[in-house]
Amino acid sequence: MEANQSQKTFLTFGFYASFLLSILTIVTFGFAMTAIPPSGPYCPGNCMDYPFTDLLLYYPRDYHWMYLAIFQIFAFVIFIVSNHFIANTAKKLFTFLSIAFALISSTVLLLAYFTQFSVVPISVMKGETEGIALITQYNDHGLFIAMEELGYITMSIALFFLAFAFSKQSRLERSIRIILMTQLYLNVFAFLFYTLKFGIERSYLFEVASISINWLVLIVVGSLIGLHYRRLVKPMQ
Repeated sequence: MEANQSQKTFLTFGFYASFLLSILTIVTFGFAMTAIPPSGPYCPGNCMDYPFTDLLLYYPRDYHWMYLAIFQIFAFVIFIVSNHFIANTAKKLFTFLSIAFALISSTVLLLAYFTQFSVVPISVMKGETEGIALITQYNDHGLFIAMEELGYITMSIALFFLAFAFSKQSRLERSIRIILMTQLYLNVFAFLFYTLKFGIERSYLFEVASISINWLVLIVVGSLIGLHYRRLVKPMQ
């Protein structure tokens, strides 16, 4: 009886964590779409060049989505951990590996986003521009883009391992597995495509592709997993 109650608690928590992640990702994605890059290959015109001293013209508009991304990343970690407690014992190796890569991803991305809106604008406002070109988001081969690439690659790996927590018994679980596995193949393909085509000058092309793939997967899978857990918890009520 106690074990069933614990499982019900885990499933209920997983249900809310899944939908919370999906909703936060939708909102973050929406704000990120408004931050059209004023530099690099996707710049529509009047592009900003090195040393990016005009970045305050785009503050705070281009930074709003990063505040939301912080909370989205928190929700992602909660989501991954909740799946670990719900998974049966035979599958906990995979969910633990998922947690490990999720922690790497979240650490890298949190550092990238928090330092971006906490350090760059105020430094430029105070005229402390030395070294800013290396860390600003507008440098399409800077540190920020590299950290995002690493963060979303490791997020993709975390999601891939999560796929093995779901069985092939139901159509819904099979769909979840397929989506979680396919996204890694898409990320690898995008990385190889842009790297082979542009080499080290791939700019933020792969970064944008990887964010789009990962966020779309979080939106869809968050909803599907939430629905799956809702179905499992219903008979326990």
